[in-house]
Amino acid sequence: MEKLSILVLFSVLLLVPSAIAAGTKDGSEDWGYVQVRPKGHMFWWLYRSPNRVEDPSKPWPIIFWLQGGPGASGVGIGNFEEVGPLDTNLRPRNSTWLHKADLLFVDNPVGTGFSFVEDKALFVKNDVEAATDLTTLLKEIFNKNESLQKSPLFIVAESYGGKFAVTLGLLALEAIEQGDLKLRLGDCYLTLIID
Repeated sequence: MEKLSILVLFSVLLLVPSAIAAGTKDGSEDWGYVQVRPKGHMFWWLYRSPNRVEDPSKPWPIIFWLQGGPGASGVGIGNFEEVGPLDTNLRPRNSTWLHKADLLFVDNPVGTGFSFVEDKALFVKNDVEAATDLTTLLKEIFNKNESLQKSPLFIVAESYGGKFAVTLGLLALEAIEQGDLKLRLGDCYLTLIID
């Protein structure tokens, strides 16, 4: 029943380009699709923190969450089951990471969650292809939004998402250095947790 309520919520949300977030005090959130390549579409969801402070000397961070799998939904799992502002019953979560940063979730790679391809032959075949799509997504989101460009982006990943994170970090840095991506990467810290 929980998964059904989330699916119904997503179906309603996809009908409008942005809406008010039930889990954020200021209600600022956006989501949508980016065509990352012909016939390849990636779904993303961005929450702005109600605690966000515009201070040039201490820029407010953005966490870019990459789910593991590969092929597990960051929008569905990372967002609703782990660190987003609402839980799977759509109740506000007290322990959300939104208290300390803006949160950007993505369904990665294409074919995961609400991300899709129009031809099954277009699914990614390796981590570089997945990271290339993610870099295109970041270009579309950040290059059009000067406010986001002021915030350092921290790529956070779970499980296999760590492979995507490292590859994305390298491709994003290259795109930044070439002037193709208007984005600040946050300082890099690597934590490995082994059960």
